[in-house]
Amino acid sequence: MFALKFKHHEMTKLSVNINKVATLRNARGGNVPDVVQVARDLEAFGADGITVHPRPDERHIRRSDVYALREIITTEFNIEGYPSEDFLQMVEEVRPHQVTLVPDPPHVLTSNAGWDCVAQLAFLQPIIARLKKGGMRTSIFLNPEVQQVEAACATGTDRIELYTEAYATGYSMHRTEAVRAYQETAVAAHALGLGINAGHDLSLENLAFFCASIPQWAEVSIGHALIADALYYGLENTVQMYQKELGK
Repeated sequence: MFALKFKHHEMTKLSVNINKVATLRNARGGNVPDVVQVARDLEAFGADGITVHPRPDERHIRRSDVYALREIITTEFNIEGYPSEDFLQMVEEVRPHQVTLVPDPPHVLTSNAGWDCVAQLAFLQPIIARLKKGGMRTSIFLNPEVQQVEAACATGTDRIELYTEAYATGYSMHRTEAVRAYQETAVAAHALGLGINAGHDLSLENLAFFCASIPQWAEVSIGHALIADALYYGLENTVQMYQKELGK
């Protein structure tokens, strides 16, 4: 059983969220560090994709970054965001490989909850249809709740991205308990044909157990912890360390 899981994890993609790189740049002004160059380097160092989450106030990733990144990314480009009309028009112009929809209002610091797909089904269905018509794979941010999976599937989305903060918080106390809801949700989603991504607070400490516990992952998106680790280990080494945790 473990060998089968390990084989699957060789295919799990690591998408690096570079928002924190843009935060550092914006703190000083100018273009250091260069977000576009960092994206190029991450791909060269072995990342399977690049994720950005532009917000209306441009406090980290700017709209201009999104357009510049479109020109140079050679792996997979994932754009996260709340589906306002401005956001939808931008991704329709950029045409990333994947659009991940999050329910964040503009003022929040970071993503902190998944969609209530039962309540928001009528809102999400036409948005997802619109994105898929534009040739973009869709993913929606979801809490690890089995009762949400059927409604998530009914939205028409290609994938879900499980919000992993609860796992990361509970990992040090009781990791088996912390991962259980994710296992159950992943099994339910997989049975309905949904692709499964994961992200938020995954790290070198908790990533390997998380992925070994659930064989269905298509992609993990990691930003804050990876960029913080790079301060100590260097960017190239850090990407390889995370890929190793994924079994590569």
